[in-house]
Amino acid sequence: MHAQIVLFDGFDPLDAVAPFEVLSAGGAACPGALTVELVSAEGPRVVVSGTGGLTLRATAVLDPRRSGLVVVPGASGRIGAPDDAPGQEAGATGPARSDETVSVRLGRALTTGLPALLAAAMENPEVTVGTVCGGSLVLAMAGLLAGRHATTHHRGLDELGATGVHAVGARVVDDGDLVTGAGVTSGLDLGLYLLERELGPRVAHSVEELFAHERRGTVWRAEGPAPVSF
Repeated sequence: MHAQIVLFDGFDPLDAVAPFEVLSAGGAACPGALTVELVSAEGPRVVVSGTGGLTLRATAVLDPRRSGLVVVPGASGRIGAPDDAPGQEAGATGPARSDETVSVRLGRALTTGLPALLAAAMENPEVTVGTVCGGSLVLAMAGLLAGRHATTHHRGLDELGATGVHAVGARVVDDGDLVTGAGVTSGLDLGLYLLERELGPRVAHSVEELFAHERRGTVWRAEGPAPVSF
């Protein structure tokens, strides 16, 4: 199995690095079963994150035809409406500003070739798409998640629901070929859950021990009886 971790300008570093490290460790624990790489819509390039100018290098173009996992991070930046700072518009082009909002950086990603590649990945029955934090909003704002169950950072749940998504306030939501994680550190939990789902609990447990991190929360699925309100 191969995992592609997507980078775009303004991405949140922990959203990308946490699942990258967890999945890479899973591949090391089960040699030959899982490989991981950083990709972008444009191909090999240095990608600037939204945190302090930190950069990571994508080594390949996102290939939606390749079976396995595609993991989309969110963006880092100020919390606020896209137009609450002078000169900011969602999807605006030009150099990134240090005071940009998360919404602006997510919007800019939608002006690239990324949405078309993600749409193709979601149409591939041999691909499971995972997201961390605002990564689900990238898909949702591209019109790819209407009617699906998903989560995101707790501050973005209303925005996610406004796109026609069944927004769930859970740490990890499993909707079949779509697995979404909540706030930024949930990338660890998403990675561990994907390891358990794809390679089994023994591999996931060994990585959990290595990282000294116990997966948090119940993975939400649309299964079983609906609970009554407390």
